[in-house]
Amino acid sequence: MAGATQPLRPHPEETSRLAWVDVAKGLCIILVVMMHSTLGTGEALGGEGFMHTIVAFAKPFRIPDFFLLSGLFLGRVIDRDWRLFADRRVVHFAYFYVLWVLIQSLFKVGLITADAVGTEGKLAAFGLHLAEALVVPYSTLWFVYLLAVFSVVTKLLHRRVPPLVLLGAAALLQLLPTSSLPLLVDEFCARYVYFLGGYLFAEWIFRFADRVRARAGLALAGLAAWALLEAVLVFAPTGLPSHPSAAGLPVVSLALGSIGALAIVAFANLMTRAGGPVTAALRACGQRSIVIYLGFFLPMAVTRTVIAKSGIAIDIGLASLIVTAVAVVVPLAFERFVRGTRLDFLFRRPAAFHIVPEPAKSRRASPGLARPEPAPAP
Repeated sequence: MAGATQPLRPHPEETSRLAWVDVAKGLCIILVVMMHSTLGTGEALGGEGFMHTIVAFAKPFRIPDFFLLSGLFLGRVIDRDWRLFADRRVVHFAYFYVLWVLIQSLFKVGLITADAVGTEGKLAAFGLHLAEALVVPYSTLWFVYLLAVFSVVTKLLHRRVPPLVLLGAAALLQLLPTSSLPLLVDEFCARYVYFLGGYLFAEWIFRFADRVRARAGLALAGLAAWALLEAVLVFAPTGLPSHPSAAGLPVVSLALGSIGALAIVAFANLMTRAGGPVTAALRACGQRSIVIYLGFFLPMAVTRTVIAKSGIAIDIGLASLIVTAVAVVVPLAFERFVRGTRLDFLFRRPAAFHIVPEPAKSRRASPGLARPEPAPAP
């Protein structure tokens, strides 16, 4: 447990290491979009398909791995002054959250103001909705909201609370039944342990990734064993209404989330070692994960609606796959189309919204969720 007694820092940026992180993020963001697309399509078409099985299999590790990856590079800025830290880890996410809450809300303004009467009433209802979104994470954007919250909480506590105590407390929060609590509290309790683990064990995780690339055969055997265990626990019924799947049981869910996150790290490293067009595509998605995350909701909803209202007989699994593909590709294509134009602000934070000037290297980098911060000067 030596690695847990103090916050460890990742090694300096290396091409291979950043590549696997991007591949892992790419896989995770696709799984997130797949979940929303598949469940929504199944509901619209009144059934389930093969994609529902994939979504169920990925549920224990899909979000935990994303938060673990987001915590990996926190050590590079956590000891910086609050002004720089806030710019990199709070203002960055707050900008995209506020902007895209407004964009998503404009598309749903009819639903938001449906019960209001008159123009003034509708404006008041819309304003109240926006104000509420500052306190209660809105729609799919809760992930961006929590990244800022996790970062601030970790900076406040990392020098005041021993790492093992902090990790133990985070694990205990994950085990508590919090589903009846407000969304922000519920998701904080359920996810913080993975973000904190990514921060505290960053160096160990990078060493683990190095070993995976060096011992591909052993890593493949380990992934096969994990996949079998994951499938058994996910699809094994418990007979309990509160936890119909064994994977959702307390302790089991924490273990599966942690092991599954490391499995994705291993898988991403094997993909990076193998190379090829699939790896390149996953890495491209990971480099622009924030583009996909922010922009997938509209093409997903439009494609799902078109399929549902077309009257064409289509397999639900195939329909879900089509909706997922469109929801991933369209935001990437749109970001490429607006890059360098006046609409660039949709996916890249303008200089006016920085409280610390952005390094020239970062300005040239692709947008992404929790992209690695520049390493501190020696």
